[in-house]
Amino acid sequence: MSFTMRAVKVPPNSASLEEARHRVFDFFKQACRSIPTVMEIYNLDDVVTPSQLRSSIAKQIRKNQNVTNPKVIDMLLFNGLEELNNIVEHAKQRHHVIGQYVIGQEGLVHELGSKDQGSSDFLKKFYTSNYF
Repeated sequence: MSFTMRAVKVPPNSASLEEARHRVFDFFKQACRSIPTVMEIYNLDDVVTPSQLRSSIAKQIRKNQNVTNPKVIDMLLFNGLEELNNIVEHAKQRHHVIGQYVIGQEGLVHELGSKDQGSSDFLKKFYTSNYF
């Protein structure tokens, strides 16, 4: 699989917004087809399911859905192809893939709120004092 990815060349610029849109869909299909390979290379079966990875890829693509300039879309597609190529060729380590696509941009924010509930009265007073 990695040999076929290496043979991909830079496509010419999109002539219209519709052509750029079709290229985005082709890139999404290509990324989704490479998910089983990525799951195998990075041993992600215990961390994430293929459908969760697919939704993470879709989320990354939808992040730029308001871009209407075909040249900008082509640049974003080139960056996406380069990223996919690096992942498929094992140029990233497992924790990079997990941090970027499994945990995501939010991180583990939902766990941070629960730490304050077990605080003692002393710590609460200390945090509200002028010393901190």
